[in-house]
Amino acid sequence: MRTRTTVVSTGLAAALAALLVLTGCTSSGGSTREGAGGAATPPAAASTAPGGVAGYEGPRPQDQNLLAWTGDPNDAGHVTAQSAAGVAGRVTLVRIVLRERTAWSNIWLGLAGIDPNARLSDCYLGVYDAHGALRGSTADISPQLMTDAIAKPLPLSKPFTATPGTYFVALLLNGNWATNALTLKSTGAGISVNAGLTPPNLRYSTVLTGQTSLPATLNLAEQSTATINTGWASQWYAVS
Repeated sequence: MRTRTTVVSTGLAAALAALLVLTGCTSSGGSTREGAGGAATPPAAASTAPGGVAGYEGPRPQDQNLLAWTGDPNDAGHVTAQSAAGVAGRVTLVRIVLRERTAWSNIWLGLAGIDPNARLSDCYLGVYDAHGALRGSTADISPQLMTDAIAKPLPLSKPFTATPGTYFVALLLNGNWATNALTLKSTGAGISVNAGLTPPNLRYSTVLTGQTSLPATLNLAEQSTATINTGWASQWYAVS
């Protein structure tokens, strides 16, 4: 009996050891695991984002060393064209929304085509805040509009720090050029870009006439779409 008891005890111990091993394997490789307090928690879900990148949200300005933009430049496939009689002396506004505090030094403009015979002067880019105050502007960009039909950064004369909020990139053109020759990259089709919006929050508009420089303030309630609706499509801009 003593020998039999020893054999049984040894067999029982081996069976318990095997059970513990199996239990351990199930805990580490199964569909559940124990967290704090012994509660079962599900395994981490695998990412289903494109390319396996967690939190992928599509193209961002930072992907191209920019701080903000009016839209992905890959989608800016159309160009704008308008006669000098239609837009010269008008301040054209394109709304841009900043989501974070931004040190704004340059306005990027997409120049799609040049008119080598143009006579340009008093052409500027600037930035207005949601109250219509001019926060920064470039020097006369007439020379840059005559060369290199590419996206180019145009520096503000005095960079500034922009807090999160709504801003308007302002373009002022003056001089004479051939219609459809001086062209800018576009992000929208003019009329549809303002769907659901009214002044002073239009995404694309013009204000004033007969300007040779960007005024210190604008009355954004005077935003107009009259020129926009003739085909002066919304320009593409970026911030750096």
